[in-house]
Amino acid sequence: MKRRMAAIMVGDVVGYSSLMEQAEEHTVERLNACQKLITGKVGLLDGRIFSTAGDAMLAEFPSAINAVRCAVEIRSGLAGADDVDHEPMKMRFGLHLADVVVHGDDLVGDGVNLATRIEQAAEPDSILVSGVLFDQVRRNSPFVFEDLGERSFKNISEAVRVYRVRGEMGAHRLQSAPTRARSTREKRPWSIAVLPFHTSGDDENQRFLAEGLTEELIVELGRFRRLAVCSRSASFALSDPRLDPVKIGDALAVRYVLEGQVRKIGDHIRIGLTLTETETGSIVWSDKVTRTFTDVLNVLDDVVGKIAATVVGRVEDASMIAARRKPPENMTAFECLLRGIDHHRLGGVTDDNAREAVKWFTRAIEADPSYAAAYAWRVCSGSWLADFEYETGERDIRRALELDPCDPEAQRIMGVLELLKDHFDEAKARSLKAMELNPTDAYIRARCAGVMTYVGEAERSLALLDEAEALDPFLPVWCVEERGVALYALERHEEALSILAGLVYQTTRSRLCRAAALVALDRLDEARRLVKEALAGNAGLTVSGVLAKERYRDLEKRQELGRRLEAAGLPRS
Repeated sequence: MKRRMAAIMVGDVVGYSSLMEQAEEHTVERLNACQKLITGKVGLLDGRIFSTAGDAMLAEFPSAINAVRCAVEIRSGLAGADDVDHEPMKMRFGLHLADVVVHGDDLVGDGVNLATRIEQAAEPDSILVSGVLFDQVRRNSPFVFEDLGERSFKNISEAVRVYRVRGEMGAHRLQSAPTRARSTREKRPWSIAVLPFHTSGDDENQRFLAEGLTEELIVELGRFRRLAVCSRSASFALSDPRLDPVKIGDALAVRYVLEGQVRKIGDHIRIGLTLTETETGSIVWSDKVTRTFTDVLNVLDDVVGKIAATVVGRVEDASMIAARRKPPENMTAFECLLRGIDHHRLGGVTDDNAREAVKWFTRAIEADPSYAAAYAWRVCSGSWLADFEYETGERDIRRALELDPCDPEAQRIMGVLELLKDHFDEAKARSLKAMELNPTDAYIRARCAGVMTYVGEAERSLALLDEAEALDPFLPVWCVEERGVALYALERHEEALSILAGLVYQTTRSRLCRAAALVALDRLDEARRLVKEALAGNAGLTVSGVLAKERYRDLEKRQELGRRLEAAGLPRS
């Protein structure tokens, strides 16, 4: 009997029988339009509808992330349906990941039954997922989830943990949701990609250590001005150990690939490193080191120097020493930082992740009050929470900069905080400093491009985004949407619409920017549809809330954005 793993999505129309009783023929027409939308979205995300029954449908996906994304896209599409005489159709969804039985074109088994039970427990317009599926998407999800706890279902012997999709993730440094694949480009001189270090087994302690060390190495190598270092999101997007370094070099347009293995045994760490030249696949340098855990940063210093000497021929020693981040005085603090980053990587997927990250960063600070990076990371994680206090966050960032003014991430965050206070010159200066301190960090470049748009330099923003995309062909959606926003700010509305409509995943911000551009082009019906779609994922969205984040220095531009969104149907407050 043939079996396969699949992400199962089950959905049905809420109140279908009542709708048929009220207006049978019209409901059939609307259901046909709904099914056409569903078929299009499922196919676009590599899924397959394997069963339908009246208003219900069951689909399978090879990707759990695409399954969730499909449910969200269908919900948004229904909200934007053009039917002025009736409320939009609403669906409810249940999703589960399971090993299912293949029966002809159909899928059957306990996993399909559970997905159906979860769907039946969902409220109108909501999307519920099983804990098994959540575990697969939580590290790369573009969505925020709410933990509903364990639920018992009819004819299912064990209780099942259930999560509800609450909204979008937003702009998150460690998210890796690529915008699109890139064709092979010419490899940049002195370019390198650091792939995620591998570990043996499934030990969580080993994994967070390996990922943390990989990121430390990426950041430190990025300080060498002659090196073009591929950013984290690009490297982690191609982390499959089965991939050939030559193919990785072609995909990322880099001449060198660094691979590593990490294993912690007691108080010691063993690190194996291999540097491969991607034209021929030849190994140009390899090394194995065993050190005590307290000597890890010294290991990184040695590795960075050796790689730079191999790839570049020499390093800018004097400027490197001046720009290096100060290491913590206490390795316990470093280990706490790595644990915090591991939770922060999950961002706002659930509030518990952010709270856990803040706890670990606080422990790092308690262990080493002079650890600048821990203060900066604590602000990043804390900002996900509803009770985050900006005054406390600003105090942490100022402390981080007092301890280490050469930390690029702290400079970038300070720039954002200055922008929120309408301190535009200070925000620009901080952004420029962040890029100067780490010239090969694509994420910093893309986020700072957004600041340039707000301070009135949208043309410069476009140039920075070109540079960011050259460094990282897999920039997340939330970085690339900055290009559409910059084009909107320049009143290049048709270009903005083209860029934003081409994103593989539509965010709330991209939809609202498109709506404002459409209003400017007198295409009100299309604009109103996009606002309805945006409200489907965030019912509390308002013009005042949007303007609190879209901090244009030009007050007329800010007010004009508000007027356009209000004309498109977004509530004022």
